[in-house]
Amino acid sequence: MPAHVAESDSTTDPLAHERAHLAASRAALRAMREDVQALDIRDVTANWVNAAVLQAQIDDRIKALADLSHTPLFFGRLDYLHPVGGELAEGAEGEQFYIGRRHVHDAVGDPMVIDWRAPVSQPYYQASPKNPQDVGLRRRFGYTGGELTAYEDEHLTDPTEAVRTSRLLQTEIERPRVGPMRDIVATIQPEQDEIVRSDLGGTVCVQGGPGTGKTAVGLHRVAYLLYAHRDRLARTGTLVIGPNRSFLHYIEQVLPALGELEVKQATVDDLVTAHVEVRGTDEAAAAVIKGDARMAQVLRRAIRSHVTPPTEPVVVVRGSRRWRVPVYELAEMVDELLARDMRYGAAHEALPQRIAHSVLVRMEEAGEAPDDRVQNAVARNPSVKAAVKAIWPAVDPAKLVLRLLSDAEFLAAHAEGLLSEDEQKRILWAKPARSVKSVKWSAADAVLIDEAGDLVARTHSLGHVVLDEAQDLSPMQYRAVGRRCSTGSATVLGDLAQGTTPWSTESWAQALFHLGKADAVVEELTAGFRVPREVIAYASRLLPEISPGLAAVESVRESPGSLVVREVAGADALDTAVVAACEESLGHEGSIGLIAADARIPALAEALTAAGHPYLSPGEETTAESRLTLVPASLAKGLEYDYVVLDEPAAVVDGEPDERTGLRRLYVALTRAVSGLTVLHAVGLPGALR
Repeated sequence: MPAHVAESDSTTDPLAHERAHLAASRAALRAMREDVQALDIRDVTANWVNAAVLQAQIDDRIKALADLSHTPLFFGRLDYLHPVGGELAEGAEGEQFYIGRRHVHDAVGDPMVIDWRAPVSQPYYQASPKNPQDVGLRRRFGYTGGELTAYEDEHLTDPTEAVRTSRLLQTEIERPRVGPMRDIVATIQPEQDEIVRSDLGGTVCVQGGPGTGKTAVGLHRVAYLLYAHRDRLARTGTLVIGPNRSFLHYIEQVLPALGELEVKQATVDDLVTAHVEVRGTDEAAAAVIKGDARMAQVLRRAIRSHVTPPTEPVVVVRGSRRWRVPVYELAEMVDELLARDMRYGAAHEALPQRIAHSVLVRMEEAGEAPDDRVQNAVARNPSVKAAVKAIWPAVDPAKLVLRLLSDAEFLAAHAEGLLSEDEQKRILWAKPARSVKSVKWSAADAVLIDEAGDLVARTHSLGHVVLDEAQDLSPMQYRAVGRRCSTGSATVLGDLAQGTTPWSTESWAQALFHLGKADAVVEELTAGFRVPREVIAYASRLLPEISPGLAAVESVRESPGSLVVREVAGADALDTAVVAACEESLGHEGSIGLIAADARIPALAEALTAAGHPYLSPGEETTAESRLTLVPASLAKGLEYDYVVLDEPAAVVDGEPDERTGLRRLYVALTRAVSGLTVLHAVGLPGALR
């Protein structure tokens, strides 16, 4: 029997049955939430601390069980041919499971909705007529405003049924988007599902062009890992790292919609500026050098240069006795600590204990019986503390970087053979600051301080880190992120063709090496689901110039008329034409993004205001009443809009320090549209687009 779609009809019994199950499931979820709300913890907690912790856990559970009215509780159904995990008795039927965003059970504990992450749900994404995985029927559901209005069946074991593209799947992908980014649990494709369910122990790098869903894959992988390894990740923590605040705001509702409320989000700058305020900027050339991995070795040399070989013995006076540790023995301790390659701060803490231990050995040889308290007292002895200060002094990371960037001789001594004289001059400050507090640190300086801080004391490692738009990071930024998952794993997401920083990586092998995950598996997503075929093909004309050898995205969505390229007669008429194009786009459902070179934003803002069109800034949530966002090209990466109006492509290119970076920025801007793109230009288009 061919696949079919049943529309809303009061006489359609299967649809009525499914609606009844939806209503029953919502009631069961409501009962689950009420059960948690009714918990009384007064008699099960020993003290107020335990009570506060338990109450916080209960509150989180209540939030996770919220029934979001416009979010379908289940989106699919699997009818297995045989009982899952058991033998099929003669005449018995297989089991039936509804697949949804979270688990729901009835009053006696029987499942009414199965979490999409459960093993029994995986065939919903992976089963096919060639490999049905014991599934006889896969049913997809269509919703309108939270109401179940349609279903579509695939009989995977019926050889007479033609293979076709799911209409409901296509509709869900193309559904107009208002508000922040949505989850994609109903539309995950087989190749995406394999990445989502990859094991926690390994790092995965996903190279994906525009519209391939790499960001969604990364977020859903976090949700899956939290489901499969919740206890472990609850102890070690998870973190999502994005390129900027606008991007993080755009994606921040995806995980909560899947019931995951504890995942933290940050930018790389957030990670490295905990103790430093960024108030300055670098020229591009200086930022590239500061972001180079060679700076890690410069910092390492500079820190170890503080270690001074001992020149005098240590004499500890206790009572009437004097205990002497000779210079050669002190030198042996220092050499051993250097050879062990310990963190500088750990060695600083270990040295007084080594000296104290040597004194205790002499005490025992003299017939005394000292204990640990005596050793700790000796370690705090003024003569021992003075010796440690002279041999292995404490180092402040910010002060170290301040000296490197302001003292030419100090930098030259530790950059010899690593940085050329010209490179050293480029990163030296013309006017050295007097103190750490008075420095106008740049973002690249903050990364150097973070590196120095890790050389002094180990950075805390998380269980799993997701790094999105990873192609834009410098080697030193990769190292900063890598420190946060040195004992855990990572999901690295990006597109080499969208690298728009002067230090953006040229290959994932380089990036993963600096991240400390050289053995990561690199997966490539080339099937596009979000950007129409006509739009992605137009943007892909730039690939030979911006990223030679990279495969173009093959969109599965053909949408005639989705691309309009229009020349405007004269620059004076451009603003008017842009406003008119926005008005035309507002005639459609969904969100609209007006993307322009950063320098053009003030003029376009004035034109929109004069025409009576209020607009949002990137990151502000679109609503049914406010659907137009004015987007500087520098902030467009990672964002999506149903319809995009792109102002003057040549200005986007010219706004960057070099042509390749400008063309990459243009590639990003061209690929933000899910349903339609209008390109307006008054001057000539870049050569590759003509």
